[in-house]
Amino acid sequence: MFPVYDDNQSSSKPIVTWVLIVINVLVFVNEVTMPEGALNSFLDVWGTVPSKLTHSPGTGEYLTLFTSMFLHGGWSHLIGNMWFLHIFGDNVEDRMGHFKYLLFYLICGIAASLAQVYSDINTTIPGIGASGAISGVLGAYVILFPGARVRTYIGTYTSIWVPAVFFIVIWFVMQFLPALASLNLEGAKTGGVAFWAHVGGFIAGVVLVKLFASGSRESQATLRHF
Repeated sequence: MFPVYDDNQSSSKPIVTWVLIVINVLVFVNEVTMPEGALNSFLDVWGTVPSKLTHSPGTGEYLTLFTSMFLHGGWSHLIGNMWFLHIFGDNVEDRMGHFKYLLFYLICGIAASLAQVYSDINTTIPGIGASGAISGVLGAYVILFPGARVRTYIGTYTSIWVPAVFFIVIWFVMQFLPALASLNLEGAKTGGVAFWAHVGGFIAGVVLVKLFASGSRESQATLRHF
């Protein structure tokens, strides 16, 4: 399943969401201009490396919990993350307000990185990507807008409306099961995907959303026809 758009119209401009997308794109453009050796060194310095963070970490290692969420490993990684942020971020930002939304996003991203770190404290592979923070946005969305719907591709040419709750719960299950397998099965392969970051970010979003969301602003759901 891949989301196309939702039927939940925001009442304000998602300025923070747009800025986050632009920053992520600009950082990635910088990445692709680097030679392979320089890029690997760059990701090793600014990505979150669990073994560094859990064995006598310095200030730089803690800083990577923040910097890693603006790095990506390829065009598909970047585009997929930014598309999810574009679809779900505007409504969450609308309900929280710009500043609280930004703070919420960053906290979820840090929580996601920590979840991934403690799932395998000895690995030297850098963790990168905005998906942990965006998972927190999904967690907030499912709590704040349970009645929303998402237009979703279920095949190459077929798209249907599905409840946002259904879409996001299915997405979460698809993250949680391989994350669980990576703990229970020695050497389990996750294809380079930081599933525990997704799980940790989502749970952080669900737990924290009520602290950041305003109860006074109601969503304005309108059906968009294309």
